[in-house]
Amino acid sequence: MSVKDKNEVKNIAVNRKARYDYHILDTCEAGLVLKGTEVKSLREGKVSLRESFAQFEDKELYIMNMHISPYAFGNIFNVDPKRKRKLLLHLRELNRLKGQVEEKGLTLVPLRIYFKRGRAKMELALAKGKKLYDKRQSLTEKAVQRDVERELKDKKWGR
Repeated sequence: MSVKDKNEVKNIAVNRKARYDYHILDTCEAGLVLKGTEVKSLREGKVSLRESFAQFEDKELYIMNMHISPYAFGNIFNVDPKRKRKLLLHLRELNRLKGQVEEKGLTLVPLRIYFKRGRAKMELALAKGKKLYDKRQSLTEKAVQRDVERELKDKKWGR
């Protein structure tokens, strides 16, 4: 393996719905505590972040409702697919996030899971929920951007 391969970040799963449902205010990187064959399932991409969120219990942060499908050849070593999993962060970062979640009523939402230097990491976002009109505005902005790109493409090819 070269140095380039070791520093490469490999995305496993991306939570696209999070950017649609929330205003992303800040992001941070957290390590995941996994058991048994969960890493093998992650490498196969069998994970869903759709309904997941992060929650504090005592002074620790856990990811809830993240579904990692059982590994096909894991037999007795497979664990509950929807169990809560501990997230690894520095203490000062945990305190900062906890303060913002409690004071401002923000939510911690996972944006993506990836491997970095062979370790499973999660990108967490400090987010504020969007209202219905914000979602409509996002859709119209997306449609306008798509139309602009289509026009530029048509001009490029002389249509």
